[in-house]
Amino acid sequence: MSTYAHGGPGLTGRIKVEPEDFVVVETLGFEADGQGEHDLLLIEKRGVNTEWLARQLARHAGVAPVAIGYAGLKDRHGVTRQHFSVQLPGRTADWDTLNINGVRLVSRARHSRKLKRGALTGNRFELRVRDVAGDRDKAAQQLEAIAREGFPNRFGEQRFGHDDGNLEMARRLFAGARLERSERGFAISAARSAIFNAVLDARVGDASWNRPREGDLMQLDGRSAFFGPIEPDAVIAERCGRGEIHPTGPLWGVGAPASAGQVRALEEQIADRFEGFAEGLTTVGAEHDRRGLRAMARELAWSFDGEDLLLTFSLPAGAYATALLAEVIATG
Repeated sequence: MSTYAHGGPGLTGRIKVEPEDFVVVETLGFEADGQGEHDLLLIEKRGVNTEWLARQLARHAGVAPVAIGYAGLKDRHGVTRQHFSVQLPGRTADWDTLNINGVRLVSRARHSRKLKRGALTGNRFELRVRDVAGDRDKAAQQLEAIAREGFPNRFGEQRFGHDDGNLEMARRLFAGARLERSERGFAISAARSAIFNAVLDARVGDASWNRPREGDLMQLDGRSAFFGPIEPDAVIAERCGRGEIHPTGPLWGVGAPASAGQVRALEEQIADRFEGFAEGLTTVGAEHDRRGLRAMARELAWSFDGEDLLLTFSLPAGAYATALLAEVIATG
């Protein structure tokens, strides 16, 4: 990453040395309704991949993998509390006998609907960055600025796979290769994410990632809904300054972006740099969508524990904790 909104990291350190260094608690925003044909499970997992665990739950319950639902993928390198739904019409499974290394059942309840991807309000993070060195005063100032102003809502490196393997799959897909369903999904997401991150980098570079420009589509904080294109005025600028609304960038797909003016011109210019991506996303039928250029970190707190930095904060669904960290600390 070459552009920073808060001056660039003044610290170095190590993340995810132990699974307990990266704790994530998923927030659904609703409670189980106590009826229906799904078991809604809250599971704590340590060093376990979400998709792998979903297959193990299906095997334990004696159902097809399609009967398992979850709201989002969680990093294997950490301790996460995550919800899963298991469709079991007219019966339940013996969850007390669930015995998977690194997995603990926290709670279960009956629910009427399958969990769908994206059906969460956000995640709560508790992080330990080890062996921190550098300018702690600068880091404190940056974290204070992030608490007030937010941070660029970049897709994290894990979106692109090891050594950008998901982007390579996207190139193969757009060249006509046949991929497995899961690989196809990762490839399409990586291609859209690469274009989005490049647009965001350009907006960070001209300091408009957190302020409205003519032709922007604006997103309500914590919501997927957006409105515009807008003509910036004092009311929109004030709402943006308070973190109530955010400029958005494109998640590329069929047709032209719904932004206008210079914003649309910038987005199309950047998409053209990714040879074959915009055309390929259109060919596979991906739908245009928008993502906020800014994410707000709620209840952000930090302290130093000897040589380690401790942080706690909440992020909306889809925002990456590593994108926040990258503004303050170099962890490579």
